[in-house]
Amino acid sequence: MRLSEVLLRPKVTEKVNGQMEKQNRYTFVVDKRSNKLEIKAAVEEFYNVKVAQVNTIVVPAKSKSRFTKAGFISGRKPSFKKAVVTLVEGETIDLFAF
Repeated sequence: MRLSEVLLRPKVTEKVNGQMEKQNRYTFVVDKRSNKLEIKAAVEEFYNVKVAQVNTIVVPAKSKSRFTKAGFISGRKPSFKKAVVTLVEGETIDLFAF
């Protein structure tokens, strides 16, 4: 797998923002077929930082339903894989720079 296909997008939530500030950990949504070594290489190449640790989580799919004027609608949210990347102390990634 090419490194450009591994990282899909950064995941930015309140919890992740707290981890970025206090623990130097960043969360990315990654391709489901990628492994920890590929994720580490992709982050180091694209952001020019040193990665200390990579943890991966496969978030399961969820059923969603709602009531509308047209009636009951049900569907599924897809599953995805996310990676929590811990950087070496002193390294940072600026996710909000353009």
